[in-house]
Amino acid sequence: MISKIPPKNFNKKFDVVSAFIEHDGEILLLHRQDHKPQGNTWGVPAGKVNSNENMLDALVREVAEEIGLLTDRENYVFFEKYYVRYSEYDFIYHVYHLIVKEKPTLTINLKEHKNHQWVKPADALKLNLIQDEDMCIKWMYSLKP
Repeated sequence: MISKIPPKNFNKKFDVVSAFIEHDGEILLLHRQDHKPQGNTWGVPAGKVNSNENMLDALVREVAEEIGLLTDRENYVFFEKYYVRYSEYDFIYHVYHLIVKEKPTLTINLKEHKNHQWVKPADALKLNLIQDEDMCIKWMYSLKP
C-alpha cells in the first residue's frame, strides 16, 4: 500500500530514494534480476538511503551504481514523499524527477538488473511493475488512477 499520508501505526524501517529519469517524454525503467526482491519487475532507479547520507547524495549514488550515470544533485527536482507499507515493513519513498536533454549511454549493473527501456509513462503501466510503481507513475504524470 502506498499513500501520501502516513497510515495508522506507520513504523518507518528505512528511506528509499527514486529517480524518474526522463528524456523526450519517455522514462527510464529497469528490469530487476529474478533473484532480487520482487524480481522480474520493472521500476525506476531507486535504493535505500544509508544512515550517513542525505536524500540527494543517496540518489546520485544509486543512479551511478545502477546505471553508471554520473549526475549532479542540483539537477534533480523533488516530486513527492510517499508512505509505503509492505506486509514485512514500512518505509518512506522519496521521488525525484530528472530530465535529460540527450539520451545517456547506460551501463546497467547486471547484479541488480537485466535490462532497461525508455517508455512513455502510459505505456509503462502495461508492464509488470514493482509494487506501487504504477501509482507513482500515475501521480507523477497526472494519469488516471
